[in-house]
Amino acid sequence: DCKVDLAFLMDGSWSIGKRRFKIQKDFLTEVAQTINAGVAGPMMGIIQYDDPVTEISLKTHSSSRELKAAIDKIVQKGGLSNVGKALHYINKHYFSDANGNRGGAPNVAVILVDGWPTDKVEEASRLARESGINIFFVTIEGPDDNEKQNLVEANFVDKAVCRTNGFFSLPVNSWFALRKAVQPLVKRVCDTDRLVCSKTCLNANDIAFVIDGSSSVGTGNFRTVLQFVANITREFEISDTDTRVGAVQYTYEQRLEFAFGQYNNKAELLNAIKRINYWSGGTSTGAAITYAAEQLFSKSKPNKRKIMIVITDGRSYDDVRAPALAVHRQVIAYSIGIAWAAQDELEYIATDPDKEHSFFVDEFDNLYKFVPKIIHNICQEFNSQPRN
Repeated sequence: DCKVDLAFLMDGSWSIGKRRFKIQKDFLTEVAQTINAGVAGPMMGIIQYDDPVTEISLKTHSSSRELKAAIDKIVQKGGLSNVGKALHYINKHYFSDANGNRGGAPNVAVILVDGWPTDKVEEASRLARESGINIFFVTIEGPDDNEKQNLVEANFVDKAVCRTNGFFSLPVNSWFALRKAVQPLVKRVCDTDRLVCSKTCLNANDIAFVIDGSSSVGTGNFRTVLQFVANITREFEISDTDTRVGAVQYTYEQRLEFAFGQYNNKAELLNAIKRINYWSGGTSTGAAITYAAEQLFSKSKPNKRKIMIVITDGRSYDDVRAPALAVHRQVIAYSIGIAWAAQDELEYIATDPDKEHSFFVDEFDNLYKFVPKIIHNICQEFNSQPRN
């Protein structure tokens, strides 16, 4: 029950020697069998570095038996232990659709290092983590006290992985003890709840747009609002394991336009936003907030950040204060007011502090100006939260 897209970076440097290179291959074969690699569960691929080269892409082999045969054929390439270079490679090239990346499964990279890296890893690791790749280090026979002065980057593991009390790092004191690391490593890479540490502000959310469809908006302005919704959505990484978006339109009544996870790629989602039909009617913003909480956030995943963006152009016919207070317990609420929207209601709807979560424009055509600010605030808030 371990659905991850898993890449191993195997150390092919000359310092490792033929015998230990063979031990590394046996270890990878055992991991493939233990996780039962295959299309239905975890998919597994292998890159060899110094000069990074894809030995096995994610989609090449559909069973652990096939993987074993492919691993047996891998030939040591030699070179240095340039882990930073290898991380740049997987971040740019490896987890792509063409290479078999599923999008709906977390990306995990396990780096095997003999001794220590011969280049810097901190920056390359940060970039990889920011694109959602979960990085594990298995360090074998790390530097002893005399060798530590030769390190290019002291404490390289701590700098490279999420700060999680050692969850993402497995030190192994000798190559002959590597087999003992199979079970603990497999257990960790399959613990998908812990993998959210590598999430970023752009791929960790469930975002609900609550869109005013009242008569005062009008067809042309409603299209402008949808463009604004699309512009915000475009900034996020969209997939079932990344950010998901849902939408509700309201007048006196409410209508679920689409639920979280209904559209799991960006192109489909942007299309769905464009296709929302203008409704026309009254303005019951309070009821719409309650409806979005029931229809969307009751089905949100526990490890997602919950964000509600309420867009309105007038005063509500019903109370917004009580519904807003109720959702603030689990949801970060933004209010976007246009034209005749009431300032006091915008402040009630918005999570505190209001100035970070509440925006007002006098004309629909000026909505686009707030897109960067909203994204900036969502990210700033995300980055200030302690994670693991």
